[in-house]
Amino acid sequence: MHKEWYFLDSGYQDAAVNMALDEALLNWHSEGKIPPTLRFYGWSRPTLSIGQFQKSDKAIDFDAVRSYNCHFVRRLTGGSAVLHDNELTYSIVVSEDQPGIPASVREAYYVLSKGLVEGFKNLGITVDYAMPDKDTARDRTAVCFEKAAFYEMMADGKKLSGNAQTRNKGVLLQHGSIPMDMDTGMLYDLFRFPSEAIKQRKREAFQEKAVTIDQLTNKTHTYDMMKHAFYAGFESGLGVTLRPFELSRQQWEEVYHLAETKYRSDEWNYNRLRKESVKHG
Repeated sequence: MHKEWYFLDSGYQDAAVNMALDEALLNWHSEGKIPPTLRFYGWSRPTLSIGQFQKSDKAIDFDAVRSYNCHFVRRLTGGSAVLHDNELTYSIVVSEDQPGIPASVREAYYVLSKGLVEGFKNLGITVDYAMPDKDTARDRTAVCFEKAAFYEMMADGKKLSGNAQTRNKGVLLQHGSIPMDMDTGMLYDLFRFPSEAIKQRKREAFQEKAVTIDQLTNKTHTYDMMKHAFYAGFESGLGVTLRPFELSRQQWEEVYHLAETKYRSDEWNYNRLRKESVKHG
């Protein structure tokens, strides 16, 4: 797959801009305006993102989201809810017909995650691919890091990173969360549970299911440390050469417009699935 890809480090943005920029990259790549692109980014405030098809009314405690001063956004990709805070987030846009990109979602995860494997190796962390059995794969949970999907990264038997993917306009978009550390108190406060005792049990059980980079290495990492490790990791793991890329003023205006009209809207974030369930009810 040795090609020149763009690399964009967009730094810390708010939730709507982060999701709008991922969608804009997908659109520009489908229109032939940019080559395949790897993007790294962070979050200006803690953000709870949910999958495109995830119902939020019953699972999420929106009073807690507000009290923690979190942002909330619905992703273009599927999957469960993710708390984005002290992490490096990556996204990749690449044509579905790019040589070396499998047609199957699961196998594409495997190919693209080779960049993650090498990035973790650069941090001194050895990872394994998750291979859940059929029953585990079917289990549903509102919290992303409670279980691993096929080919997500595991260390010491615990989930280390979460990824989600969508395909649109002939382009594959995959993005993922690579936590340096995680505030599990905040994470579980953002969800509704039948009782405080059940919430506490779930929170305690989570420690056996997920792990972060700082926990594994007993070292505090920064965004820049992560960026250097995974930049080199994706270059070697995917066999690509990364070329730095910056958005023009016109491209940023397009991103901001999409952020305002879609990813800040109640229509997209809250009402989308409500209307569909009423329509089909």
